[in-house]
Amino acid sequence: MQRPRLGEIGRIRWATFRDNARGYWALIIFLALFGLSLCAELIANDRPLLLMHRGSLYAPILCDYPETTFGGAFETPADYRDPAVRERIETEGWMLWPPIRYGYATVNREIATPFPTPPTRDNILGTDDSGRDVFARLLYGFRLSVLFGLALAAFGSIIGVCVGATFGYYGGWLDIAGQRFMEVWGGLPLTYLLIILASFVEPTFWMLLGIMLLFSWMGLVDIVRAEFLRGRNLCYVQAARALGVTDRVIMFRHILPNAMVATITFLPFILNGSITTLTSLDFLGFGLPPDSPALGELLAQGKANIQAPWIGLSAFAVLGGLLMLLVFIGEAVRDAFDPNRAQAR
Repeated sequence: MQRPRLGEIGRIRWATFRDNARGYWALIIFLALFGLSLCAELIANDRPLLLMHRGSLYAPILCDYPETTFGGAFETPADYRDPAVRERIETEGWMLWPPIRYGYATVNREIATPFPTPPTRDNILGTDDSGRDVFARLLYGFRLSVLFGLALAAFGSIIGVCVGATFGYYGGWLDIAGQRFMEVWGGLPLTYLLIILASFVEPTFWMLLGIMLLFSWMGLVDIVRAEFLRGRNLCYVQAARALGVTDRVIMFRHILPNAMVATITFLPFILNGSITTLTSLDFLGFGLPPDSPALGELLAQGKANIQAPWIGLSAFAVLGGLLMLLVFIGEAVRDAFDPNRAQAR
């Protein structure tokens, strides 16, 4: 039987992926939600998208304008939710607001009852214990979690693939020494290290990403190493080596494409684990700063405010739905790259 060309293999894999209706629709829903979260500033913001004042058009969502621009007395950035500022602007112009008039850190000071407050027309998912809109924090927290997971999975996969390829291709003492190093390095308690670090400095997005990257790269090393240990003894690799092809070309042009099948299959699950790790740290209070829109922080608020079930339930629904979508996508990707299913077609 004639071996299918690369383009045909891609079409077969895509057709197999689409046959898994659960994974296919999970991918569509995930991309739609992620796309909406990337436009979070246009959906939930405490600034107007556009405003007209005295014949001039302004875009507060893009830059700060002092209050004096709209007839105020202070040079500080205008607070567009201030009734006085809003009245001056609307008297001589108009404002175009996003659907949700709250950012992730905006406190609703117009509520007379103690925080947290239940869902209303103004706050469709209620407010948290600081008076911030829960829907806005979920929207921004969804984006933050996915971007963090994507960055950690991408950088960790690059490092893991390179390390696994080096260990598997060269083998020998380098492979043995690398395996012993990974055993020691993987035994270090990441959570304790982050707790100790949080007692000295306040962790930031990039600091957490860098620390977790020191450990997350090990997930793919064994898989890629096994593929390179098998591939380095194949006939076409030995022929390329006999013709004088450099090791780098052999590794990344001839062997790596075969090893990437297993790598791509595991990527959705690695992304899932990255998001779960960040959420766990935020829940324990050792993750991002408290004012950051984090799903784990909302879960912690739900645990601390049992009388406000809308906080915990909404955060759990978003996090659980996100992880479920990624698992469904991972299963469909696994089926698409299964060689037995490709041969069946």
